Amino acid sequence: FSKQAIFEIGEIQITLLDTPGHVDFSPEMERTLQVLDYAILVVSGADGVQGHTKTLWRLLDVYKIPVFLFVNKMDQNGTDKASILKEIKKQLSDGCIDFEQIETDYFYDQLAMCDETMMETYLEKGYVETEQIKMAIKERKIFPCFFGSALKLLGVEQFMKGIEIFSCIPKYPDEFGAKIFKVSRDEQGTRLTHMKITGGKLKVKDVLTS
Repeated sequence: FSKQAIFEIGEIQITLLDTPGHVDFSPEMERTLQVLDYAILVVSGADGVQGHTKTLWRLLDVYKIPVFLFVNKMDQNGTDKASILKEIKKQLSDGCIDFEQIETDYFYDQLAMCDETMMETYLEKGYVETEQIKMAIKERKIFPCFFGSALKLLGVEQFMKGIEIFSCIPKYPDEFGAKIFKVSRDEQGTRLTHMKITGGKLKVKDVLTS
């Protein structure tokens, strides 16, 4: 089942909805996809892009969710960054870009190949502005890739920093709105409705009518 955690990166508060990644649990995961601003797709550096990874990728495309990729287990013997990135580009999207080399000519070259506006900026200024990169991620033109080992905390801090820098904070209207993505029960059997607030506020003991 999907689980929830709240944490902060810099001045950003993030609600993480951790879902089962395997295709056998896709209905639970797919319900959660409907309320995401961004997705974090974890790829095994040891095993590469597997069948269920491509299934998840197709679902993320269906719901038009921007994606950050974290290639895990890079500390294991036999893992090769260049090879796994090449496979990710081939199996998922050529817009998957290595974000560990930001502010290099190679990085900007890769970005410019994915979007005409970024190409024009790069040719004019010699670099691509952060706001343009953020918008390209939001529009699913590029997909930032980071590499490391979650077990040994390698690359995790850089990955979190990348999310802080390159994600757009959503703006919501004043009128109340919400999307329900999960119904569960607590230890006493009371039904709990999990929802994402998409506008306005919901106070304790407020009554909602459909």
